[in-house]
Amino acid sequence: MSDAVPEPEPEPETEPEPEQAEPGVRTDPGYEPAAPAPLGVPRDPTGNAEVDAGLARLADADHLATDGHVEVYEDVHRGLRDALTALDTRPGPPAPPSPPSPYDRRS
Repeated sequence: MSDAVPEPEPEPETEPEPEQAEPGVRTDPGYEPAAPAPLGVPRDPTGNAEVDAGLARLADADHLATDGHVEVYEDVHRGLRDALTALDTRPGPPAPPSPPSPYDRRS
């Protein structure tokens, strides 16, 4: 039996783990994402001017990076919601006629 303390074994050197990236995102050095490009989705006119203007606005997203799409989509959503709300608005009953004024009478 010996009183010598055994020396700890050196831990093998490992490379630090890369930071977790979002799924589908390449982290290779030198990787350049593709430039924004139109998707080529046809936008058929609906006949409603407000809706057609909103659909035309979607084309603005074709030239923006992905992080710029949210602003366009929210703007279009707001416009479409307003157009639908306007369709639900029913005209009220006609206003009652105003009472005749005493000054309207001619003798």
